[in-house]
Amino acid sequence: MYPAELVAPMKADLTDVGFEELKTPDQVDKSIATAGTVLVVVNSVCGCAAGAMRPGVKLSLTGAKRPTKLATVFAGVDTDAVMQARQHFLPYPPSSPSIALFKDGKLVHFVERHHIEGRTAQMIAEHLTMAYEEFC
Repeated sequence: MYPAELVAPMKADLTDVGFEELKTPDQVDKSIATAGTVLVVVNSVCGCAAGAMRPGVKLSLTGAKRPTKLATVFAGVDTDAVMQARQHFLPYPPSSPSIALFKDGKLVHFVERHHIEGRTAQMIAEHLTMAYEEFC
């Protein structure tokens, strides 16, 4: 478990742009079950989350098409919520950071850590924008 003061700015990086912080399994289930499209970001303290994932996710939201709802869980902090979110991500293995797009409660697109590492924020944003074009 990471100290709250360490992760607070990393959480704020997403919550300040409209992401709902999910802290319990019930919140995860209710959020994913929302009608429309839901983007769930598994946030992390790792460098690829700070350098590319969070900036890329934020950049992806500037286009005309975007998810109806934005939500986030934090790996190593919101343990039960992360475990529940990962149940919804199956058959994909646990991955932090990662990004999931749901449509009407069904997983329609998933970005694993190995699709984030070594990519720029712009590349991640373009990848997500293509998914939004198809599903949102």
